[in-house]
Amino acid sequence: METPLIEFRNVTKRFGEKTVLDNINLSIYKNQVTTIIGKSGTGKSVLLKHIIGLLKPDEGTILFQGKPVNEMKKSEWEAHRDRIAYLFQNNALFDSMTVMDNVAFPLRQTTGLSGAEIEKRAMKRIEDLELVEAVRKFPSELSGGMQKRVALARALVTDPEIVLFDEPTTGQDPIRKNMILSMVIHYRRKFGFTAIMISHDIPDVFFISDRIVILWEGSVGFEGVYEDALRSKVPMIDEFLRSLDGFQDELTGLLSREAFKMHYAAMLGSTTTEANFSAALFSVRLYLLHEALGPQAAVEALRALGEYINKHFNHIGMFSARQSRDEILTIFPHKNIDEVRQLVADFSQELEGGAIDHIKDIATAGADADTCFDIYIRAGITEISPEDTIDQIIDNARAKQEIIVTHRCDFGGIEQ
Repeated sequence: METPLIEFRNVTKRFGEKTVLDNINLSIYKNQVTTIIGKSGTGKSVLLKHIIGLLKPDEGTILFQGKPVNEMKKSEWEAHRDRIAYLFQNNALFDSMTVMDNVAFPLRQTTGLSGAEIEKRAMKRIEDLELVEAVRKFPSELSGGMQKRVALARALVTDPEIVLFDEPTTGQDPIRKNMILSMVIHYRRKFGFTAIMISHDIPDVFFISDRIVILWEGSVGFEGVYEDALRSKVPMIDEFLRSLDGFQDELTGLLSREAFKMHYAAMLGSTTTEANFSAALFSVRLYLLHEALGPQAAVEALRALGEYINKHFNHIGMFSARQSRDEILTIFPHKNIDEVRQLVADFSQELEGGAIDHIKDIATAGADADTCFDIYIRAGITEISPEDTIDQIIDNARAKQEIIVTHRCDFGGIEQ
């Protein structure tokens, strides 16, 4: 069995008479995104501070790669601590420093590298995060999204193994929230770090998290993958998830996944087994995306596709929800598969008639005029059996996906 990268064993932390962490047990695994969620005051930030060493438990043990932290020699602990970077909620950039100086700051403070080597390494991270044009600017001259990228470049300049994200999307609008989350997952894959995130942005964080930890009144109410949380019968989890049922997906304007599941369950429960149901799984993919545009373009493209799906299908009784970072599932009650094929064909005609150009314009907003990339929109259509779960529907539809419309930048046309 895989040894956790970080493990809490019976960890308790008190401040005076208040117990903030109460007998916490949890595991965080290498090369994953683990998101810690819970109501305010449940100990999320306190837990994060234990990982970085700003706090020590009153009881219990924290292990790093199987070794208790409290048994490490000073040199071992310092080596462990140097492998962790912290991305603060408000970015914590130095207003009086340029982007270059902000990114280089950790190297100047913690290494004995020469000035030339520090600038070389800082410049590499600045290039990696597409910030070259801002290298001599000050934080006040940058947009909120660029400031977040500068903060991430600074966190990554020491090549950390673990990056802690404390509410990285707080105070951001829905588009910016999803851009930041997409940025986290993109750079996690690119640089190979383990991400541990505190977030309130539900359901958006579920789309990028490998595992979630739900804190409830100082204890771990759930630890595992999101789908298992939905199937959990633990009362505190049911209560927490029920509080999400009314949430709309802010990015696309479609139903949240929780509300979507409720609609689906209600639809099956109110019909006979002879009723016809079908589904279509739509996806949008942008190629040469990250080299040309960065993570926000994919977010914008999915948002635009969601708006068109909502506009085209919802008025005829269909319902849809985002199911992953680039997929939207639409359920068609009382429609057989041939009827849905025709509906999707009509939708592809709408896309060809100008909608795909609009999606492209939204994705490239703010980019250079000569930015070039392809957009592929796919759809997979499948029949639904009464016993099918949503996961089964998605798998069946994904296996049948094919391109319904393409925007090719190499000759500027649209082709079927």
